[in-house]
Amino acid sequence: MDRATGEFEQFEIREPTCQTIPFVYNSPHSGRCYPTAFLADSRLDSVAIRRSADHYVDELFAPAPELGAPLLAANFPRAYLDVNREPYELDPKMFDGPLPSFANISSLRVAGGLGTIPRIVAENMEIYRRRLSVEEGLARIERIYKPYHTALRRLIARTHARFGTSILIDCHSMPGNIRLSGSDIRPDFIIGDRYGTSASADLSRAAICILSELGFTAVRNKPYAGGFITEHYGRPTRGLHALQIEINRALYVDEVTLEKRRDFEAVAGNLFTFMRQLAEVADELAGTTALAAE
Repeated sequence: MDRATGEFEQFEIREPTCQTIPFVYNSPHSGRCYPTAFLADSRLDSVAIRRSADHYVDELFAPAPELGAPLLAANFPRAYLDVNREPYELDPKMFDGPLPSFANISSLRVAGGLGTIPRIVAENMEIYRRRLSVEEGLARIERIYKPYHTALRRLIARTHARFGTSILIDCHSMPGNIRLSGSDIRPDFIIGDRYGTSASADLSRAAICILSELGFTAVRNKPYAGGFITEHYGRPTRGLHALQIEINRALYVDEVTLEKRRDFEAVAGNLFTFMRQLAEVADELAGTTALAAE
């Protein structure tokens, strides 16, 4: 960030020297650069405003380029703009004028306060002191959302052209109190493939198997099956696979202070192993054409 102006690059692409595996890693919710004007407009303090962030997820998956895959990482915070939504999922109650007719104002995510421009963080904590102008909201989408997705599409297309298949790993974290419905199980990881529609079932099963062998409790699709990014970019019949991975934040972050726990490096080390082994499995599956079509 430029300390004089508060300006910063909205996202970055961390490239390998040479891409050697058909993976693209994406961390859309771990940005930590908060625009000064946004903080001034918020009723939340510097800790509360971060409650919905995927804390340090970009750092957990930082070895992706070392393993031969690009990593796209947001620098802007999720509370400011959420690229894991449709481009115009907007809450009309947040704005001082009418929204364009093409805006999706009635999605469940908008109703919950978690649209493209969120109204809340975490447990119904209202972000703003005032209504935003429509022009301001649309400008965020033009300036950040669209370039971000353009970059992601290019990485996926380049990977697919080079390898004949592309595997997007969309990286997120989840609150530590998440339980499986009807049980006391608190999963360490959830692998989401939109119930088999965004990625090869073999790939999903392999991801869960690797995590389980590393000693974690890993489940598939419940309660998180994948968001807009997983749904939008996963086309397994065309060799375009998208998996969402949710990490239990309590494994590596103090959820009160939002600081790293002593276990952070151990979790990061396990994720390096996971990434390496998943690449090996994907190579084996590609040899059996399991990644080419379902």
